[in-house]
Amino acid sequence: MADSNLNALQTEVNQDGTKRTLSNRHVQMMAIGGTIGTGLFLGAGSTISQTGPSIMLLYALLGLVFFFMMRAIGEMLYSQPDQHTFVGFITKYLGFGSGIFAGLTYWLALIFACMAELAAIATYVKFWFPSWNSAVIQLVFIAVLALLNVLAAKAFGETEFWFAMIKIIAIAALIVTGIFMVLTGFKSPSGTSASFSNVFHNFQMFPHGVHAFIGSIPLVFFSLAGMEFIGITIGETKSPRKVLKKAVNEIVYRILLFYIGALFVIMSITPWTSIVPNNSPFVQVFKLAGLPAAAAIINFVVLTSAASSLNSSIFSSGRHLYQIATELQGSAKPLTKIAKNGIPIRTILTTAVLLIIGPIISSFPAVTNAFQFVSGAASDLFLVVYTLTLFAHRQYRKSADFIESGFKMPFYSISSPLTIGAFVLVFLSLFTNSNDLIPALGAVAWIVVFGGICYFVFHKRTLGQSADPFLEP
Repeated sequence: MADSNLNALQTEVNQDGTKRTLSNRHVQMMAIGGTIGTGLFLGAGSTISQTGPSIMLLYALLGLVFFFMMRAIGEMLYSQPDQHTFVGFITKYLGFGSGIFAGLTYWLALIFACMAELAAIATYVKFWFPSWNSAVIQLVFIAVLALLNVLAAKAFGETEFWFAMIKIIAIAALIVTGIFMVLTGFKSPSGTSASFSNVFHNFQMFPHGVHAFIGSIPLVFFSLAGMEFIGITIGETKSPRKVLKKAVNEIVYRILLFYIGALFVIMSITPWTSIVPNNSPFVQVFKLAGLPAAAAIINFVVLTSAASSLNSSIFSSGRHLYQIATELQGSAKPLTKIAKNGIPIRTILTTAVLLIIGPIISSFPAVTNAFQFVSGAASDLFLVVYTLTLFAHRQYRKSADFIESGFKMPFYSISSPLTIGAFVLVFLSLFTNSNDLIPALGAVAWIVVFGGICYFVFHKRTLGQSADPFLEP
């Protein structure tokens, strides 16, 4: 009893009633979980078949871009760790209209991302239970994960900790198995020997042309998207400045180990030209290693990965809706209520209710394409929010909030414009891929229409206003 009382006393409470219950252990694993997505487990086969070994260069370059973006977000959060979301800085440094546009855009993008993960989860569950109803499966996952998010931030943290742990174990097992196969001179049924030299044998930068290389950029980008989720946990994390530095700085190492390391091992065991685009290379490697249940095991890992993404997106979207409600006040004020356990329950439940649209959509096959269009366009809008965040960071550098001795973005004068330019190039690459063209056009329409509405409705609000009314200036 004494220990529980001591823990209660040690729990730091923010001015708005939210509590800092997430530990360094939670945030570190959430950072890893946010970095690893289904793009690695399922999408790697497609990207490898398009670009060959040069896919590792793409991951390295975009990993560096995300690192600089996270350092920009980290620098602002370090100066103001009470912020609930990094999008709040857009309001503060670019204006109220820009903040509302970015906040609602990011929130809606998360909602659609949740729906996409729900659809994936139903598919993975039906691998074992094909007769089960997809809508019912999705409703169960919504209820369970929403409940975990409502109970306490710590409950969310524990769930995400173990979700991330499963993904890490799967990747570590692949890397260790692959290295063992190389060192023991494993030969595939086709007679190919596992060797690190397979990776660069007859290397070509663009084996299927420059167009295929550029076309793979969106796939790599979306594999890494979600890394910024750790910035959303800082408002409810113990010792936020200390945890923030460690989590952000280690992102590059995670990219190198989990993505590039895994891809290098896969191409060492199996020449990249023999990798099937529509199948998980993880399954192929484990089957070669003599594990007949590889498909079922990887299906479990991918199911866990999708559930992890859904869990993080519910957490993030709930906090973003709370942030928007605090900015709008008025009729949105009821959403700003914080429960006794320090959780913005109303915004989480609002998000969960909206997610029910996902199972409804999945029940009508005729609207599947429309859903994919909206989901794809929403995903593309992450690029817009990321870019606005970089511009907000540039304004932060000119403001009185700037801390010279803080957690600064390295090589700012060069890295900031290069990061913005990289996001613009990624967005332009969407127009070279037929699968991404319509969502990209939808994103442009959203920017012009909704962005214009936000500007004309809210442009009179002044710059420099805190994104959170509870935040001390």
